[in-house]
Amino acid sequence: MTDAPLTLADVQFAWPGKGGFSLSCPSFVLAPKERVLLLGASGSGKSTLLSLICGVAAPQQGQVRIAGTDMGALRAGARDRFRAARIGVIFQQFNLLPYASVADNILLPLRFAPERRARAADAMAEARRLCLAIGLPGDTLNLPAGRLSVGQQQRVAVVRALIGAPPLIVADEPTSALDAATQDAFLELLFDQVAQAASSLLMVSHDERLGACFDRVVRLEDIVTTKRVAA
Repeated sequence: MTDAPLTLADVQFAWPGKGGFSLSCPSFVLAPKERVLLLGASGSGKSTLLSLICGVAAPQQGQVRIAGTDMGALRAGARDRFRAARIGVIFQQFNLLPYASVADNILLPLRFAPERRARAADAMAEARRLCLAIGLPGDTLNLPAGRLSVGQQQRVAVVRALIGAPPLIVADEPTSALDAATQDAFLELLFDQVAQAASSLLMVSHDERLGACFDRVVRLEDIVTTKRVAA
């Protein structure tokens, strides 16, 4: 049986110090090739949950398993390497290097993940293919990322997450800067490329209207409990 791309089991985490909060998630599973929309308002703990899923933070109890690997059992450096190899992240603020070329931004994860680099084969050709597939002209690869429009930068962030076909794609509010018509077109392109890579997609948003596009909609409060620590 193939391991689920993402499994959370009895996860407990608390930020240290006064004024923080604790988070618990008894159970959550993302199936292979599944597209799930995770709905959560600002301040609901979604950033902390994404940090745990991506291995930026480690749970104090429980397990966060990516394709069967317990992220909490890895040291910080090993988690970083594992994330680069197995998770494609689309950040809300894109996190592009503005003075680096689009190509350098897209290929950056492959520098830290030999397995993912091998899956990409001819990395530049794959970067060009993905750019064209998601609506970016091929010559965009040579431009500094900072010269692109917001919509173009967003597409570069998607290509960077997709290159090398990581089994899990995590997207944090990737459509927040788009109008409704552009959102639909963008999601169609994203879903098509996620399907071609045979990846699973977990997308976090506060926009309930997007739910009809996904295989499943999960409300954060249904899987996560947060508790504020008194100051």
